[in-house]
Amino acid sequence: MGLPVKSIYLLADSQLLFWQEGDRPFLQRVREELEAASPKAAYVGASNGDLPEFFELFRGAMEAIEVRDCRMIPAEPQPADLEFFDQADLVLLAGGDVRLGWRAFKKSGLHQKLTERYYDGAVLIGVSAGAVQLGLHGWYDDDAGELRLFDCLKLVPAVIDVHEEPDWQRLARLVAQAEEGVQGLGIPSGGGAVVHPDLSVEPVRRALVELRRQEDGELRPSLIFPPQGGEVDAAGDAATGP
Repeated sequence: MGLPVKSIYLLADSQLLFWQEGDRPFLQRVREELEAASPKAAYVGASNGDLPEFFELFRGAMEAIEVRDCRMIPAEPQPADLEFFDQADLVLLAGGDVRLGWRAFKKSGLHQKLTERYYDGAVLIGVSAGAVQLGLHGWYDDDAGELRLFDCLKLVPAVIDVHEEPDWQRLARLVAQAEEGVQGLGIPSGGGAVVHPDLSVEPVRRALVELRRQEDGELRPSLIFPPQGGEVDAAGDAATGP
């Protein structure tokens, strides 16, 4: 019997939280994956410093799909926060600063709990920095302006970057520095990706940029198109150099 994992949703920004996919909210897809009649939704805001206005935005998006039991899990969670988190059917990692949020996760142990929630069947959503944290590596610029990588949750087997179209130069640098064979996935503004339990990737609304390093060290870009068309102009041309 396989593990009861659900899809992982990677969003470049908050647009898809309120986007209509045809005649229904895009998030209705998420709601259909939640088995509980009254699901619990945890919002993790460490990457943006736990700004309350973004939690309210999250609550509004959840209200639209009739998920009303919501709680912000702060950067320094209290026992009641962790108890709620351990029961959450949906967890959203907010946007902001990738490294700031990751340091908070490591300090509180939330990085381990996130993995546990995923393998216990929770749906995970990452917005901007949160999408990056669900992948293989985050990054920061050191004092010399060099790009430095650090390990993240690795629930999505790719290095992820968001809203850096049209040239995706940073994504190219990340893939060039990462271990051999690593895939880079660029999600343009307003777009997203659904990573299904079998690890297949479905673009949402806009085409994704994929970068792979070849044996000769060259980076090969390609576009992954949404199954029913969508907007592709925002993806731009994938970068092929550092």
